[in-house]
Amino acid sequence: MKKKYVFSLSLAVASLLSTASQAEESRDKFTPAAPGSVQVGGWLGDKLDLSMNNRVMAQDLERIIQPFRDRTEENGGHWRCEYWGKWITSAAWACAYEPTPEHQALIDRGVKELLATQTPDGYLGTYKDGKHLEAWDVWGRKYVLLGLLADYDLSGNEAVLKAARREADFLINEAPPGTVNLSDNGLEVVKGLPASSILEPMARLYQRTGEKRYLDFADNIISNWSKPGKFSDTGPQLIENGLSGTPPSQISSRKAYEMMSCFEGLCEMYRVTGNRKYLDAAVNFAQTLRRTEIMIHGSGSNQELWCDGARIQTETMEQPVETCVTATWMKLCDQLLRLTGDPVWADQLEISLYNALLGAMTPDGAWWAYFSPLSGQRVPSHYQHDDCQLSCCVANGPRGLFLTPRWAVMGCKTGIVLNLYSPGSATQKLADGTEVKLVQQTDYPVGDTITLTVSPEKKSKFTLNLRIPAWSKQTLLNVNGKSVVAKAGSYAKVEREWSPGDQVVLKLDLRGRALPAPSGAPQFAIMRGPVLLALDNRLTKAQDLNVWLESDKDGYVVLQPSTNHPANVWMAFDVPFEVRPSHYFNHHQVTLKMCDYASAGNGWSSDDLFRVWLPRPLFLRNAYPADTWRLMYPEIKDDHCPTIPKATSVVGAKGQPRETNEDKQAKKGD
Repeated sequence: MKKKYVFSLSLAVASLLSTASQAEESRDKFTPAAPGSVQVGGWLGDKLDLSMNNRVMAQDLERIIQPFRDRTEENGGHWRCEYWGKWITSAAWACAYEPTPEHQALIDRGVKELLATQTPDGYLGTYKDGKHLEAWDVWGRKYVLLGLLADYDLSGNEAVLKAARREADFLINEAPPGTVNLSDNGLEVVKGLPASSILEPMARLYQRTGEKRYLDFADNIISNWSKPGKFSDTGPQLIENGLSGTPPSQISSRKAYEMMSCFEGLCEMYRVTGNRKYLDAAVNFAQTLRRTEIMIHGSGSNQELWCDGARIQTETMEQPVETCVTATWMKLCDQLLRLTGDPVWADQLEISLYNALLGAMTPDGAWWAYFSPLSGQRVPSHYQHDDCQLSCCVANGPRGLFLTPRWAVMGCKTGIVLNLYSPGSATQKLADGTEVKLVQQTDYPVGDTITLTVSPEKKSKFTLNLRIPAWSKQTLLNVNGKSVVAKAGSYAKVEREWSPGDQVVLKLDLRGRALPAPSGAPQFAIMRGPVLLALDNRLTKAQDLNVWLESDKDGYVVLQPSTNHPANVWMAFDVPFEVRPSHYFNHHQVTLKMCDYASAGNGWSSDDLFRVWLPRPLFLRNAYPADTWRLMYPEIKDDHCPTIPKATSVVGAKGQPRETNEDKQAKKGD
């Protein structure tokens, strides 16, 4: 288990639990884990470390701060304004997970240098004078505010909150409520969604200051959604469409990531106002996304737009599943998990984490894909801005990843909520201040058994809420050897007086599941627990063989774990298929090797091909679509697909050559 440097929260941060944020907390069913309280080991812990060391804490600050000094942006191709805010948010969350003086010093430097660019009137942005409120300017200010608030929540630095207030006040002066409609702002093609999404930090700023002008500004944004404007005769009608279950592909401009960002703002406004309509609209919208847009690997979109993606996901799409969409979908699910306490959102977070999100991260954690197809090849993101050497997705992927410790273990009024099963430990305080330590021993989701040791500092009565995923139809749960009922798709609520060293054993149902294509096409995909499986041509070659996936009458597939696979493949299985050379005769079984989706195609080359959806029959000669990178990057005319930019060397938390958790296990085996 890796050691953590844990610091005490300042009085300034503790004060956030008073005044306006008391209302916020009272409306949250679950509260995120405190900084430094969750440690994740194993494969997932390695991924967190790699992203932190080789992407987040390796960021060249000059590249993302210089645009704020220059202030030269003026058109629709300029969104350098978002990079600093995305970086500081992921850095603050990463530092909350791994709170070290080195991490905090880097963040402090990034904040100090950014605040030095703030103009006397309060503007923190990258756009020219005279071009404010145009193109992506307000969108960028949103990210600046979110970043400043993330840092303030971690550090309690009042200078940071003051800078956020000055930024917000300057926007209010430029776009006074009743005079300027932010839904009419920016590029016509996205119909005001990017600017409208500043609703989220405005509501959060009100929560932290109690200053009514921020709430009034946020209220005005919402009211303008239902009024005629420059881009629409009706306005985007986000609340009305959310409540009615309108397919997202029929709402406003269909821009996926920006639309979800607006609904994140509605979640924050529910915390502030208690207006149930806001929460209902967000929940209904997200449920509609699950039905119509979210694909089997836990994300959606094509060409960054909602596209009826659940139905068409078996097809080869041009630019499927933007990583920004994945990260924002996870952030919306996190909001809804906190507000509703419904485990469906934790189920969604887990599926997105292990598949769409980590499948988009390069093996060293230093870079991300822009798009994540379900067949073809993995392609690293291009630079959207050469001077910054970034793209929106490379900046956004870590935000989704470093949500993980925040939702893994949570608090609630009656006790503790355990959402994520992974080797590691956590400490959580009960309502009366009693500290409880949880230690998980498991290799889940490779293995099916989690052994949990529960150790309150003294005997204490509380409820331990254990998430039982909806897919786990056969679950075994016992506490100190006594069986407890566990129902799929709910929390097993174990209420008792706990003593130090009490042991919980949970066994989840990791049978392979053959899931049919939502479109009704004769295609199936295999999931094992939260992990999607894929064919990869390193494991199963193209060949002259036609096969049918075998499953029982209930749709379960017998999977045999395999150790014969490349070192950078996390898990692999031998999967039964049937060969049918004629209508009745000579049928026989063969096994094909499949691996987890995040490992599929992770050679990141034109030669490393994979696929998820399996037609019946599957013609293995044509199993792997090639050159899909040409669809994702049609502007590239030569024969070479994009390659991963030269990455930082893989290092550990203290800057030393890094030993992974798997390395440590191998040593123990020796």
